[in-house]
Amino acid sequence: MTTHDTTKLICLPYAGAGASFYRPWKALAGDALEIVPLQLPGRERLIDEEPYRDAHRAVDGLLAQLREGLGDGGGRRVAVFGHSLGAVLAFELAHRLVDEPGVELLHVFVSGSPEPARGRERRATGLSDEEFLARVGDFAGYHHPALDDPEMREMILPALRADVEMHENYTPSTDLPLQAPLTVVRGEDDDLVGYDDAESWSKVAGRDFEHVEVPGGHMYLTDAAPALVRLIVSTVL
Repeated sequence: MTTHDTTKLICLPYAGAGASFYRPWKALAGDALEIVPLQLPGRERLIDEEPYRDAHRAVDGLLAQLREGLGDGGGRRVAVFGHSLGAVLAFELAHRLVDEPGVELLHVFVSGSPEPARGRERRATGLSDEEFLARVGDFAGYHHPALDDPEMREMILPALRADVEMHENYTPSTDLPLQAPLTVVRGEDDDLVGYDDAESWSKVAGRDFEHVEVPGGHMYLTDAAPALVRLIVSTVL
């Protein structure tokens, strides 16, 4: 397959993550999908840029970034994947892509999140650094080792705080259903997002809807990337 024929999988990060999280997916997908991770400001190569605190402004920026990446040629068949914060960004971006000239939105994959209008009851915004990190770790059931290093923590914390604020204050821009098939993925031991939370995405599905449970907790995708990419490839192709 040439890159012009290959479906692009647009990948949106969870809170605090950068585009590099999805780099290993490129080898996992091989020639089946072209992995296109989008980068939020305030981390990695955009570390010096002010992070977004509003999801709709974030999607404006991500769409502009994506337009640059897609170009004007072929290869504009796309699918979208997002986990946790990335799931609501994927929902908003998918609505934009339906109206984007020359883009064919094939599928939307959301993970580790209730449907957009079902806000998060437990909050971390506004807490002290220690309380904030403890609460976020409790939410995710996962502790990033970089947060144990004071210098790394100082670099990561502003973007993580901004992302959590963006997620906790998010309200959907539309109540229209998605005009693309929708698959929701949930770690079966996820204590933050229950089975019914994941199933609630059926409310915004305008086309085919599938709910897939996989082994693991809220951050299952840190260990289960090969199986997740296989699931995405088999669904899209």
